[in-house]
Amino acid sequence: MRNHTLLNEFILLGIPQTEGLEPVLFVIFSFIYLFILLGNSLILLAIVSSSTLHNPMYFFLGLLSIFDMSFPSVTCPKMLFYLSGQSRIISFKGCAAQLFSYHFLGSTEGCLYSVMAYDCFVAICHPLRYMLIMKPGVCVGLVMAAGLVGCLQATTLTFFTFQLSYCGPNQVEYFFCDIPAVLPLACTDSALAQRVGSINVGLLAFMLLFSVCVSYAHIGILILRIHSAEGRQKTFSTCSAHLTAILCAYGPVIVIYLQPTPKPLLGAVVQILNNIDSPMLNSLIYSLRNKEVKRSLKKVF
Repeated sequence: MRNHTLLNEFILLGIPQTEGLEPVLFVIFSFIYLFILLGNSLILLAIVSSSTLHNPMYFFLGLLSIFDMSFPSVTCPKMLFYLSGQSRIISFKGCAAQLFSYHFLGSTEGCLYSVMAYDCFVAICHPLRYMLIMKPGVCVGLVMAAGLVGCLQATTLTFFTFQLSYCGPNQVEYFFCDIPAVLPLACTDSALAQRVGSINVGLLAFMLLFSVCVSYAHIGILILRIHSAEGRQKTFSTCSAHLTAILCAYGPVIVIYLQPTPKPLLGAVVQILNNIDSPMLNSLIYSLRNKEVKRSLKKVF
């Protein structure tokens, strides 16, 4: 037996195969991050300032905007810090907190997408009973359930990742602390943690995506029963923005966590799309395709 010195810090090596591009990436990601904060802040402003938007649909949209600002804030500030030439060191506890926050916000937002799909289903398929079904207490309960699922998921993944011993190399070949990047640094067998991570992420993503598909299957059946083309288009436009946002969110998750042999560069590119581009696209999708939000912003300004 030999003694091991446990690590108390990690070094983030950044995005693979981008050496020398740090100044360019700093400018690009700074612009995108500021755009995310500004765009989602405007959506929140529109919802809060307009009394006509104080209903369940926009309650969930406001929460989504908050998550879209919080989710990239887990990774972007640290990434911009070292892209500007500052230290790449992150403490052991900071790495664990980053991994927990990332999976908590990501899992909770995934649950919120399912809740919003159910909200669309009730609004389109049961319009006369909409306010009766989606009462304030029900909406708050659904959001609390989403947060509980996210907390349990993040706690499980963080525990199985950081209960291992880390005593050897401390260079994380990634731009933030995530399970596929941290586990190879463990001094003990990480097979169990890898299986738990893949199964948990895959199972939760499958269940949430299945619930979304069930809601939209019912909506699709209703749309097909509408005889007029104008009526079908109007009904579909009600939930098309949400459907587009779901496709942007779940695509990267499937590529990152469910591929058998992940490639570092591909994983990093897809992860950036998941961390930064999806929240940016959400603000564009919901502001440009939603007439009520645009009308409210015009009144504000």
